[in-house]
Amino acid sequence: QVQLVETGGGLVQAGGSLRLTCTASGNTFEINTMGWYRQTPGKQREVVATIALDGDQNYADAVQGRFSLSRDLAKNTMTMRMNSLKPEDTAVYYCAATRRIAMVSPDYWGQGTQVTVSS
Repeated sequence: QVQLVETGGGLVQAGGSLRLTCTASGNTFEINTMGWYRQTPGKQREVVATIALDGDQNYADAVQGRFSLSRDLAKNTMTMRMNSLKPEDTAVYYCAATRRIAMVSPDYWGQGTQVTVSS
């Protein structure tokens, strides 16, 4: 089993920045790709960005150029830097991990952290 814990959410004004960190523990050797999803009330959870073990990254169109991922394999952490935040980025952000290369259906989820962007 793998446990994922997110930190770093909060309230920020539009145009500001936040950093989210996900720390993995347990059988971390199982993990290939990690990523972030987000969800707002009444909507489906959507993928925001993913980073594979080899460093390959993918971003949703809505955050391309504003969000960036990094991963520290030694510390089992993944960090997402969110810049130029918009009110529409407001959501609960979930860390996810999969044993596969493609983040089709995560095997593990964090508990979520709230990000609120005020206008």
